[in-house]
Amino acid sequence: MAQISRLDVAVLTIWDLSMLRKIGRLFTIKTRWEAWLVIYAIALGAVERGQHYMQTYPGIGGLLLALACTGVVFVAGGKLLDSVRPAQPAISTGPFAAPVKRRTLTGRNRPTLRRYHPYSESRSSRRTD
Repeated sequence: MAQISRLDVAVLTIWDLSMLRKIGRLFTIKTRWEAWLVIYAIALGAVERGQHYMQTYPGIGGLLLALACTGVVFVAGGKLLDSVRPAQPAISTGPFAAPVKRRTLTGRNRPTLRRYHPYSESRSSRRTD
């Protein structure tokens, strides 16, 4: 029987990790269509589990558990759809150029900064003669 050396084990584990990454990339949800398919699968499982709860726990308890199962579909579906939607740009592109610097909103009651003019008598004076 052949013995496995340490080098063979190291190569085997590196190969396994790279293959796992490649297989893992197959299961990432990239489009909204794939997200809707996953939501449909979650909904089928939730309805099946809800029916099981209603048969196992007759009455209001089973109904509440079944409603909780179907409520999870809405939460998970919203998260899935939000995760595949591309982020909206901060400034929308269009026929007009965006302003370079936005003004800060200041009220009339806010004091203004008095600029120092080198030819005035003091910093608080506004005389310019």
